[in-house]
Amino acid sequence: MQYRDFGRTGWTVSDISFGAWAIGSAWGSVNDDDSMAALHKSLDVGINLFDTADVYGDGHSEQLIARLRKERSEPFYVITKAGRRLPQQTVAGYTRENLTMWIERSLKNLDVETLDLVQLHCPPTDLYYHAEVFGILDDLVQAGKIRYYGVSVERVEEALKAIEYPNVQSVQIIFNMMRLRPSELFFSEAKRRKVGILARVPLASGMLTGKMSKQTQFAADDHRNFNRHGEAFDVGETFSGVDYETALAAVERYKALLPTGVPLAAYALRWILMFDAVSCAIPGAKNPAQVESNAAASDLPPITADAMAEVQRVYDELIRPLIHHRW
Repeated sequence: MQYRDFGRTGWTVSDISFGAWAIGSAWGSVNDDDSMAALHKSLDVGINLFDTADVYGDGHSEQLIARLRKERSEPFYVITKAGRRLPQQTVAGYTRENLTMWIERSLKNLDVETLDLVQLHCPPTDLYYHAEVFGILDDLVQAGKIRYYGVSVERVEEALKAIEYPNVQSVQIIFNMMRLRPSELFFSEAKRRKVGILARVPLASGMLTGKMSKQTQFAADDHRNFNRHGEAFDVGETFSGVDYETALAAVERYKALLPTGVPLAAYALRWILMFDAVSCAIPGAKNPAQVESNAAASDLPPITADAMAEVQRVYDELIRPLIHHRW
């Protein structure tokens, strides 16, 4: 496992970390025994950062991570998120009362006195123009409820606005072989301001594992049913906003780039790590085997310049016209 600096926090984090959405909900069947085994395996392979949210399983993923802290002695960092408990996303919902309530709930779920880092969970775009919300977060830092805060965003423009606030320490943004726009402007500005970057949805909702086909079916409670044709409300999230058929075509071209014995998932994660502005990628995992497969990407050799150029060509030819202007 390789490690990178995480913005201005002083943290050194595993470049492949752990995304806990899958052990909370909305990714098909999962059980706590497998989830805990995955969390333990993460520490075994050197992962030291876990990303979660208060709405993943209604706080269940936070509770599982709290259990991990009790069962292991190794130090690790936990990033959680707040804001998606609102019944409707409005700036008016990000009040001092609500933010404090969400933070207190996460403190209880994670069984700690201070949260390592809290990110606003993809709030509405207009929120980034309301400095008073970030002032509330500053007050929560001063009160000892949180050490640091950041944002999880949908759009590059949101990320650029967010890092104008001096105490925003991190940005979580979709970045993978099918979502290249963050690398064109945002990364250089984040590096200049020394902001940590978490690459979320790094495997494009599993599309970049290379295991999906036209015949693939998902469980009824799996969120990947929502965007099969690119028309649903979460079009920017599932499969990185790329419609299923186009994504499959892109994957076939990526497979031609694979070195012998390297699975597409590991290759796709290693591709993300070619960008030094990224602090870590946060693939999900529901069992130890998935953790090991993800972690192996950290130690793969660099991807060749020719292969990097081909990924860009696939994006320009198949994907850019569909989503680049949106996200």
